[in-house]
Amino acid sequence: MSVETLGYSEHRQVWHRFYADFAFRPSTDRFQWPGISEPSGSVTWSLTALDDDPEYRLLDRLVSVVRRGLTACADELYALDWHHDAYRFPTAAKDWPLSPFPDGDYYIYLTPDFRLGTFGHPWEYTLCVFGEALVTAISAELTEVLGEPLRRSA
Repeated sequence: MSVETLGYSEHRQVWHRFYADFAFRPSTDRFQWPGISEPSGSVTWSLTALDDDPEYRLLDRLVSVVRRGLTACADELYALDWHHDAYRFPTAAKDWPLSPFPDGDYYIYLTPDFRLGTFGHPWEYTLCVFGEALVTAISAELTEVLGEPLRRSA
C-alpha cells in the first residue's frame, strides 16, 4: 500500500474530468471565486482562523480531522496539486501526499468516482468539503477548528 504518482495519461484524464465535473476555473480574481461549482450539500470554511496559530495546533488538527474523515469514507483517493504531480493512494497509507491546506496552490482530495473530497483554494483561503458522508463525518469538528462555515451549497 503506497502512494503512486499518476502517469501522464491518467493525470490528464483525472484533471480533465475535474475541470468538467466541477467547472474548475483557477483564478486569483475574487470575482471568479469560489473556483469550482461547489457540489450540492458541500460546506466551505474560511481558513483565516489558522492565521493566529503560531504553533500550528489548529492546522495539525485540521489535517487530522480531514484525514480521519476521508479514511472513514473511502479506501482510495486522488491527491491533486494544480500544475504539479498528482497521486493515487490508499487511505491506509502512512504518508499522504499533500495536505488539505492549500499551501500556495489548489490542493484537492477526491475519491476515484469523484463523489466526495476536499478542495483547498489558496487565494480565497478556503476549504470546501463535499460528499454527504464526508460532510457528515467532519463538519462539527471542522467548525470547532475553523469557526462557522463561510457558505453551504444547497
